[in-house]
Amino acid sequence: MRPIKIILHKGSAQLELSYSNDQNYILSAEFLRVSSPSAEVRGHGPGQEILQTGKRFVTIKNVESIGNYAIKLVFSDKHNTGIYSWIYLLELAKNQEQLWRKYLEKLTQAKGSREPLPPDTQVINIT
Repeated sequence: MRPIKIILHKGSAQLELSYSNDQNYILSAEFLRVSSPSAEVRGHGPGQEILQTGKRFVTIKNVESIGNYAIKLVFSDKHNTGIYSWIYLLELAKNQEQLWRKYLEKLTQAKGSREPLPPDTQVINIT
C-alpha cells in the first residue's frame, strides 16, 4: 500500500507516513537507517547482515521519489543506497516495536552501542 503523504520532520529526525485508511506512522531516522534495505546493511544474502552501530543522532537530509514504488533516503552519515519500497516501509511501520526490540537485543549481544564514536577515533576490524 502506497502512502498518500510523506512528511520529513528534520527537527525531530522523523519520517511521517500517512495512508488512505487514516493510518499514520512515525519512524525515526535512526530506525530507518539501521533497517536500511541496502546491501551495506543487509549484506548480499542470509547471514551476511552488518549490525549498524553509532546511529543514534543520524538524521535524514533528503527524501527522493523512486518511480511509483519507493523512496530513497539520504542520511546525515552519507548513507544513501537503500531503496525503501512502499511494501517495505509499511512492513517497518507495522512491525516497528518488534523490529526495534530485536535490533537492541542484537546490539547488546554484540556489545555495540547506539552512540557514535568520537570524531578522532579510528576502528580497525581484524577478522
